[in-house]
Amino acid sequence: MSADLVVARPEGLYCPPGDFYIDPWRPVDRAVITHGHADHARPGHAHYLAAAEGEGVLRARLGDITLQTLDWGEAVEHRGVRLSLHPAGHVLGSAQLRLEHAGRVWVASGDYKFAPEDTPDPTCAPFEPLRCDCFITESTFGLPIYRWRPQREVFAEINTWWAANAAADRPSLLLAYSFGKAQRLLAGVDASLGPILVHPAVEALNRVYRAAGVALPTTRLVSEFKDAAATRRALVLAPPAVLGSVWARRFAGGSEAFASGWMLLRGARRRRGLDRGFVLSDHADWPGLLRAIGATGAERVIVTHGDAAVMVRWLQDQGLDAGAFQTEYGDEAAADAPLADAPLADAPLAEPPSTDAPPAEAPAGESADAQAGQPAADQAGGSTGSGSGTGGRSGGRVPRRDSST
Repeated sequence: MSADLVVARPEGLYCPPGDFYIDPWRPVDRAVITHGHADHARPGHAHYLAAAEGEGVLRARLGDITLQTLDWGEAVEHRGVRLSLHPAGHVLGSAQLRLEHAGRVWVASGDYKFAPEDTPDPTCAPFEPLRCDCFITESTFGLPIYRWRPQREVFAEINTWWAANAAADRPSLLLAYSFGKAQRLLAGVDASLGPILVHPAVEALNRVYRAAGVALPTTRLVSEFKDAAATRRALVLAPPAVLGSVWARRFAGGSEAFASGWMLLRGARRRRGLDRGFVLSDHADWPGLLRAIGATGAERVIVTHGDAAVMVRWLQDQGLDAGAFQTEYGDEAAADAPLADAPLADAPLAEPPSTDAPPAEAPAGESADAQAGQPAADQAGGSTGSGSGTGGRSGGRVPRRDSST
């Protein structure tokens, strides 16, 4: 039996024939980085390889690094391993890594979103299904309760909330992660409703996106916007870490909301004391995960972070060779640094260790889908050994594969 193309080591996921790592969490000599979120792109590696589309984010977050980039689909050979990067649909520059060696093909997904064709995201390249023998997949939202509504419906709700607040002279403070989610929101809201003000951590990433050619509406730093009357009609976009801070208190009397996939759990919004929770994620939901896995045609699947145990058991029940890697990856809930609305140059781009972990799942019946009899994990963001996730509604079956790879 041939040795695996990727194995787990204390430093991270390692490719033995190529002698390089994929999103390692400890310093290594050669690291392939799937995207710029802090749990995947860490400082201290000697050499980095990443998608050209994500170069601006990596250099902004990691500083002066030795970085080689590849265009989408461009291949490079290293020690007999043919590598190429392909869009993952998660954030700007997010990539899947395709590895080919000795007639075998493995794909490491990184974080991804495989959205329906009618819900494109203009802020990053869409997920590209890749045929392979083994697929290494994330499972952040790997429970059947996680099923996203069409984005256009969520944006319509956000616009209605903002318009109602503006009519009542109440600022709308919308919390979202600075890298990826904030830009997805900006591209989807109706900018004609009023001014859009942002926290410096958000604006720093907006500049990177604009430099990459992504169209975003006009945004202003809160500290530079002096029209008090217009501020009361504004949409204010900031990272979750500002909730309850001195920075956020300037919008006292306004309405506070959070945009995240975790908002599907009713208790998540209530525990934060928010007025609204909008279910919007940069990750694949349960049907999206299954659709992505099925599209690869892989007979073997290795699950990384998220609800790995549930996903592994479900895949095994479908007849696949499924297992899991223990990793140190987090999820989209890695908190952005709370900071004053300082000049943009002073705004840090790097995220600290997670202080805003996904909320523990509410007791049974508290999530919308749990009431429909779907299995629930003990903790929304961690692996669980309870339940296989095989029951439930349509969309739960991996599409039949053909024999080609």
